[in-house]
Amino acid sequence: MPKGSPELTNARKEEIISACKALYKDMSFKDITIMKIAESTSFSRASIYNYFETKEEIFLAILQKEYELWVADLNDITKRNNNMTKDEIAQALAASLEKRALLLKLMSMNHYDMEENSREERLVEFKVAYGNSLKAVEGLLQKFCRDMDETARREFLYSFFPFIYGIYPYTIVTEKQKTAMEQAQVGYTYYSIHDLAYICAKKLLEG
Repeated sequence: MPKGSPELTNARKEEIISACKALYKDMSFKDITIMKIAESTSFSRASIYNYFETKEEIFLAILQKEYELWVADLNDITKRNNNMTKDEIAQALAASLEKRALLLKLMSMNHYDMEENSREERLVEFKVAYGNSLKAVEGLLQKFCRDMDETARREFLYSFFPFIYGIYPYTIVTEKQKTAMEQAQVGYTYYSIHDLAYICAKKLLEG
């Protein structure tokens, strides 16, 4: 990595991450390349490699930031409430995830590729953010669900987190996908991110 102040380095990383994030709104993961990202920044392709070795590392940085934003929301919920019912906790978890569609999209579609094709130090940085999300949800349960012991809280975490990895493709669908489902006569009921997350969280909390 080229020498420079931490502020300058972080600013350059942010520019690269923001460019990739913008491209991902209209392009698929496989179609986005380092070259396309470079074209949307003030960097050359070669310069980007000074900060990220692969496009997967850039996407992993986006996912890390999404986790950090979710953790901030969760910690704020815990801090500003004195008492919450299990229904209110389920509603709060659902509302927090409703704001994080990009988090859910990356988790469900490209998670393995991002981790597999990133350097260990980048992966460790990401895992810190992921670990903090586990701690934030557990902190919520510890404060408001005093009937749940450590085992019950762990069972919630290891049920809810795998579940949210699959929320995105069940809730965000294209017209093409809807048409195919209709022609296949699946009779599928479409839920929003909030509704699906709420249903799951409430059932797990109520046992």
